[in-house]
Amino acid sequence: MIRKEETICAPASSSGGAISVIRVSGAQSITICEKIFYPSVTGLIIREQAGFKIIHGEIRDGKEVIDEVLVSIYKSPHSYTGEDSVEISCHGSSFIVTRILELFIRNGAIAALPGEFTRRAFLNGKMDLSQAEAVADLVASATKTAHRIAMNQMRGGFSAEIGKLRSELLRFASLIELELDFGEEEVEFADRKELSSIIQKVKELADRLANSFKLGNVIKNGIPVAIVGKPNSGKSTLLNALLNEERAIVSEIPGTTRDAIEDSIIINGLEYRFIDTAGLRDTSDKIESLGIRKTNEKILQASVILIVDEISETAEMINKRADSIRKMITGFDKRLIVLVNKIDEGD
Repeated sequence: MIRKEETICAPASSSGGAISVIRVSGAQSITICEKIFYPSVTGLIIREQAGFKIIHGEIRDGKEVIDEVLVSIYKSPHSYTGEDSVEISCHGSSFIVTRILELFIRNGAIAALPGEFTRRAFLNGKMDLSQAEAVADLVASATKTAHRIAMNQMRGGFSAEIGKLRSELLRFASLIELELDFGEEEVEFADRKELSSIIQKVKELADRLANSFKLGNVIKNGIPVAIVGKPNSGKSTLLNALLNEERAIVSEIPGTTRDAIEDSIIINGLEYRFIDTAGLRDTSDKIESLGIRKTNEKILQASVILIVDEISETAEMINKRADSIRKMITGFDKRLIVLVNKIDEGD
């Protein structure tokens, strides 16, 4: 639902902090703010102030002082949404935030829908769709690499690459159109080498964009790493060692892990999602069979597969297990790594 004529308001910061920020955007945002905000400087009129100005004062409900705040003024089009906007920095009490929002709504604003500020920024030409999507990625970024990629996309890096691709395609189309329109003339508008060069450039740009999407998706969601192998080969011990905590139950009894256990760690700025899976073997146990079925699903979902084998196993058995998994992932872009465990028992 698009509500461009309405003035909207909502918290712009997460709850629980010492300071909260409330964002208000729309044609009436400054007018409504004047009804409930009283500047510390007597006689100061908010609507007459230049944009990007911060004003100290009080939010009041009649004679009752709700909080002492800072109000930031943004004039259209120089704001996040491209509209007149105000941001109120108040104390982080949920009671205070609720009271201030109630005052804005009582005086003509409405509660913003999820993502509505960014939607207005997109509709008002402040950002394109790629940049709008990057806002959510930036907020959710948990690593330095994810933050860098989201920031680059939000600042127009991806859009610039799309622009280059579009420019080359238009150039190619215009040359082809000239050739078709004036094909009977003796003048050659584009030689075949030039057209071939443009096609090659378009292909390289498209490949680069496709690869950057794959990389960005992995960085955003983490790299899934499935730890697989026969029962009691040390998969759970490996997971616990990687996480440096007792995340999975370790037992000498084979088949202890019957469901996938997943946790994440950050290594060199990248998030890795390690998945401890049920041991692979033939079994008549229905519950264990379900766990093994889930193991096969996790193998197909993972980008990296760690096969944990024991040193007591023969090379033939280790290779056989690796080959069976390799057949499962044929045609998929996955990395297969075999780890030989329990080498201390082989001495």
